[in-house]
Amino acid sequence: MDCANCAAGITKFLQRKGLKDVYVNFQTKEVRFKLDESSYTIEKVKEGIHKLGYTVIEEEQQKSWWTLSRKLLVASIFTFPLLANHFLMMTGQSISLLDQFWIQFWICLPVFFIGLWHFGLSAWRSIRSRVPNMDVLIFIGSSAAFFYSLAGSILNDPNLIFYETSATIITLVLLGNWMEHRAVNKTTNAIKDLSQLQVEEAKRMMPSGTIARINKDEIRKDHILLVNEGDKIPADGIVIEGDAIIDESMITGESLPVDKKIGDQLIGGSILSAGNLSMKVIASGKDSLLHQMIELVKSAQEDKPDIQRLADKISAIFVPLVLSIAALTLLIGYLGFHLSFQQALMNAIAVLVISCPCAMGLATPTAVMVGVGRMAQNGILVKGGQTLEIFSKVKNIVFDKTGTLTSGIFKLKKIDYFTSDETHVNALIYAMEQRSSHPIAKSILKEIDFVPNGHMEKFNDFSFKEEKAKGIIAEDPDGNIYKLGSSRILPSKVEPANYLVYLTKNDQLIAAIDMEDEIKFDAADTIDFFKKQEIKPIILSGDKKVKTANVSNLLGLEEYYAEQLPVQKLERIEQLSKEGYTAMVGDGINDAPALAKASIGISLSEASQVAIQSAQIVLLNGKLGNLKNAFSISKMTVETIRQNLFWAFAYNIVAIPIAAVGLLNPMWGALFMAFSDVVVIGNSIRLNYRKIKD
Repeated sequence: MDCANCAAGITKFLQRKGLKDVYVNFQTKEVRFKLDESSYTIEKVKEGIHKLGYTVIEEEQQKSWWTLSRKLLVASIFTFPLLANHFLMMTGQSISLLDQFWIQFWICLPVFFIGLWHFGLSAWRSIRSRVPNMDVLIFIGSSAAFFYSLAGSILNDPNLIFYETSATIITLVLLGNWMEHRAVNKTTNAIKDLSQLQVEEAKRMMPSGTIARINKDEIRKDHILLVNEGDKIPADGIVIEGDAIIDESMITGESLPVDKKIGDQLIGGSILSAGNLSMKVIASGKDSLLHQMIELVKSAQEDKPDIQRLADKISAIFVPLVLSIAALTLLIGYLGFHLSFQQALMNAIAVLVISCPCAMGLATPTAVMVGVGRMAQNGILVKGGQTLEIFSKVKNIVFDKTGTLTSGIFKLKKIDYFTSDETHVNALIYAMEQRSSHPIAKSILKEIDFVPNGHMEKFNDFSFKEEKAKGIIAEDPDGNIYKLGSSRILPSKVEPANYLVYLTKNDQLIAAIDMEDEIKFDAADTIDFFKKQEIKPIILSGDKKVKTANVSNLLGLEEYYAEQLPVQKLERIEQLSKEGYTAMVGDGINDAPALAKASIGISLSEASQVAIQSAQIVLLNGKLGNLKNAFSISKMTVETIRQNLFWAFAYNIVAIPIAAVGLLNPMWGALFMAFSDVVVIGNSIRLNYRKIKD
């Protein structure tokens, strides 16, 4: 595939055959679709694509020797003498050998055959697929100049000789294609970088105790693998022996290395910088995070923002429109303005050559590929080019509190005692929380040692029972009932205060624990950033009003909603979305419904499967500060698309009339046409190097 029109032709063909979710990307040379084997087989798909003039390249198949680079080299060698002689003639001199028309014919013939093979086949394919591409224009223009010159050779008329025009058009457009292919390859760097992280083989500890080298495709869940210093982690897994320092920068965007010990999770594709370890595989191949990242990046790059739809509609009718303008240029120039047929034909050829629908086709996908790729390199996964456009327009950004603006790690603030035996109470709290699976219980256990007189007592003769969503119930040998948990354990006669955990003895309150959730270090900076962008930050939390208000005041937020049930969160998001595009930032698990309801769902979870499925943007390293990068890159990407489309449209609007009135030579037209594509792609690549605004 040579351009976006090639991809459009294959897409239409597959869609006409009833295939679903068709995705054709000429930059990455990929075709993907959902196939119902009973109605249409893979072999029929390949056969149909072959009939369009394309070849499905199998993995083991060697690439063609007759590459674009070699075509350009051969065409340039034969074009140079023709073009040099043309410029010499403009100064009143010439190369005597090249004054002979048939010599020019034989020199031009190899270049014309290259054009016939390269542009002619592509033009024929596009006509067969009913999506004519720019190669139709190039082929008609270069062929008209060649056959007009052939007629001049037969008639021995020097006024009809334009072999250098035909050869130069073909060579310059090949040059433009070559530059375009090189530039487009740079837009796919993110996928290439991620793909290169995949290991080719791994060292597996066999049940017998021997170590065997296995291929990446042979890695399965529960395999035990050995990883040494400098190796890539072969698959997602858990450390079962050893400790190490892991570089996860290419996966999460986190520049600092991460210490890993027994029980910690490993991400396939990350690099073991120091140490050695044994790991148990929990996901490999298509189930691994790295593979999901690659697929998400590819899927995002296939999606078209709304801004591209107008360009697509215009591109679809552009080639027939240009052919009509070229025909009118010839007829009106020759019959209406009494130009010579030679001059009228040259004007028509200039119109054909300079008209470049390719720039329109490249304007959006190249910018989206670079933008999505840059996000991936920063540990930000985005689903679809449309997501970039919507995120750049958000008016409200809604934050969950716990785990999003706050760390989710609770610190013990104080314990208020309603009994004189504080030592016994501390020991009882410790003993009961040891039996709890609640995250807050784990935080209390870490902190209780710092409470005065927090030493342990023996509670072996107590019975313990955990009630989900309430807390822990204990009974001593004397029949006293102790309850430790949220305000739900309190009897109706006891009015709950602003504590997180309560301890009762026979329904009498004997202690209350106040915990505080630390605000993330980058939360305030992130909130200030969106305020400067005139985007309203809002807290939407299920937590108590006092705690939500406290966080809101500390971060300088004017609007917050506390004690919100999931249904209320959905209603609130729906209401805000009516006011303007609304982004919801949450942990991707308990906030999944709200994330799905928002214009843009953003997950801060540690790349869980639920997070990837429920949100349009996933921050792999969980850093709130990366939201600023995501927003800035989205804005820059949409800005780049607009610049590209403006250039593509403006170029054609200005260039076609200039060519039609005879002020542009077809050779210069070919050069400017190639230049137009390179400008669009170059502007997209610039996204990789633009500074992200703070």
